[in-house]
Amino acid sequence: MNAINPLSIRENFETITDPRVERTKLHKLGDILTIAICAVICGADEWVEIELFGKSKKDWLSGFLELPYGIPSHDTFGRVFAMIEPDDFRACFLNWVKTLFEELPAQVVPIDGKTLRRSHDKSSGKSAIHMVSAWASSNGIVLGQVKTAEKSNEITAIPELLKHLELKGCTVTIDAMGCQKEIASQIVKKEADYALALKGNQAGLHSDVKLFFDDARESGFKGIPHSFHENVDGGHGRVEIRRCWAVDEIDWLCGKEKWEKLKTIAMIESERHIDDKISKETRFYISSHGADALKIADVVRSHWAIENSLHWILDVSFQEDSSRIRKGNASENFAVIRHMALNLLKSENSCKLGIKAKRRKAGWNTDYLAKVLAAA
Repeated sequence: MNAINPLSIRENFETITDPRVERTKLHKLGDILTIAICAVICGADEWVEIELFGKSKKDWLSGFLELPYGIPSHDTFGRVFAMIEPDDFRACFLNWVKTLFEELPAQVVPIDGKTLRRSHDKSSGKSAIHMVSAWASSNGIVLGQVKTAEKSNEITAIPELLKHLELKGCTVTIDAMGCQKEIASQIVKKEADYALALKGNQAGLHSDVKLFFDDARESGFKGIPHSFHENVDGGHGRVEIRRCWAVDEIDWLCGKEKWEKLKTIAMIESERHIDDKISKETRFYISSHGADALKIADVVRSHWAIENSLHWILDVSFQEDSSRIRKGNASENFAVIRHMALNLLKSENSCKLGIKAKRRKAGWNTDYLAKVLAAA
């Protein structure tokens, strides 16, 4: 594999414990995992398609894989991925990302969750899995992911994800579910900043901040030091106006001292004009940044990149929400494979195509697939 990918994706999997009993280890684990990644890059979204890719590209794959018994069957792929311990698989993914970026450039890192809707299994009582991911908004890659535990939520998953991320100099953004004192403290200990959305889960804090801004707006912010920024854009009959107010004189805020490095409260108003209809939405935030309305507005706007640049692409280009993969640990492990494939496709910049088109090109042209693998 080194002739194609100098960092060797195959070697990255060597730390994974092979879950198979000895008598069933006909195919090398590294071969199985590498074929799966190559196949998903090239447009495969299920086990049968992965087997078909392997058989179609057997001569090419034989150039860097052992393949002692040829290409594994789709049942073998499904069985192995269902058995692999997800913590091992995620650890390999995290190590791989750290190899790509020894030090992550300062940028906004949104953290958000996504439910894999078809991963539930009524017959076994298995609910759909919910993955919480961290996204590097400037690099355009997934930094890591953690599945929320059964009968739990993102509050328990986010600290586990943060534990494994290198975030020095970055700004972490999380929606209201992750607005927790312990999470803010953990981010600061990572030498990062935060911008956390406020809603009812922090009822007292949300109420105090909302009341403050309601009174401030009514008086036109008279006598209240603040920063303000407004941005207008639109097209095709749609105009959006975004306004941000930021205030850092908040010694009056009850419980402020319990939030590590809390410096600023902010209000963002989005006003949308679509044809003759006008809608408004107001959101509130706390941040460890100073009262720079332009910066906070940009940070908050960058948060939504995880929806458009990750979740939407996983659904549209990788058919994640339609995937029926669900046996054992397979759905969770396959989600990590998708993230790895997406990172490689995003990192390959020789052609300006969308992810769906890049997947097709890689499937049609092994020279281009080699370029994608070498993007690591």
